[in-house]
Amino acid sequence: MLKTTGHRHAAAARLLLGAALVYALPAIGQEEEAPPGTLPSLGAAETGASVVGVSSGGYMALQLAIAWPERFAGVGVLAAGPWSCSQGSLSLALNQCMMTRRGEPSLETLNTRGANSREQDQVGSENARSALRAYVWHGEEDAVVEPVLGDLLAEQLQQWLTSDDQLKVARSAQAGHGWPVSLADNTQLSQPLGDCQSGGGSHLLACDEDIAADMLDWLHPDSALAATSAAEGELIRFDQSDFDAKGLADNGYVYQPEGCDDGSCKVTLALHGCQMNAEQIGETFVRGTGLNEWADKHRRIVLYPQAESTLANPQGCWDWWGFAESSWQLNPLHDTRQGTQVSALMAMLTRLQSSSDADDNE
Repeated sequence: MLKTTGHRHAAAARLLLGAALVYALPAIGQEEEAPPGTLPSLGAAETGASVVGVSSGGYMALQLAIAWPERFAGVGVLAAGPWSCSQGSLSLALNQCMMTRRGEPSLETLNTRGANSREQDQVGSENARSALRAYVWHGEEDAVVEPVLGDLLAEQLQQWLTSDDQLKVARSAQAGHGWPVSLADNTQLSQPLGDCQSGGGSHLLACDEDIAADMLDWLHPDSALAATSAAEGELIRFDQSDFDAKGLADNGYVYQPEGCDDGSCKVTLALHGCQMNAEQIGETFVRGTGLNEWADKHRRIVLYPQAESTLANPQGCWDWWGFAESSWQLNPLHDTRQGTQVSALMAMLTRLQSSSDADDNE
């Protein structure tokens, strides 16, 4: 296991809970944006999809991949821990899944939870899960989610996947909490990059590492280069109300490379972390991770759903501890096929993979 640095409870609590809402206010004189349209039906390929995420988005990416492994070829997790780590408890999320004041989570307990969910048809089959490709990254200076949790995730995936050749574990010795990015492509972002070691700011870390390319190259090793890799795609803002679920923002984004309206492109879902939604850092995450540049070169659609900041969830995190589920549930279903946010995100993927002709015939 990696050696973790000292006491991180204060940093973890600030990121997850926060003291107040942070809203992005329009600049004086800023032109009003055109209203968002609907998420388009692009007839995207139904195979070869992937889901990636950072921090709370990493935990949510795992939830999607384990709930619906037959819908994904790969899952990428940055700065997060093992599947179902919180077990539906905010206390465990804070004290065992971000830092380990209550001890490290038990993989045996989590695997038993997974087996019970599988018996109830709440997650996918072992066969489908075992076929996934997986990428796990963690910064060794992460003061928000202890690096040992990334180690536990890697160990959990090694138990689940058919072969070690399906898993890549990456570490950055000087990196803190967030998503490391290449500096060359991030000169005109609306928010400054975070410091590589201490994180903060937009949580896009100025480490000059193209983690997005490394991750997608691993998850999709057979992806061919587009005929022209210099073409720029289009970032489209869409209305998320068609996929209404507690904790979702009004609008999301989808990046469509040139030529991806012909039904041949595959999809990657990319999930931001806490404090990284458009409400708080503008379009920094949806433009600055490096995913769009890779998508242009390989003709891959990138879906950027957005969580919202509320009194119950001030940092705009994805639901990896059960806050979006009904309060009467003794065991929240947030990490299952019945999860409120899981269902909404999968419906977005289904929309992208459907054809406009099919929509017209409904």
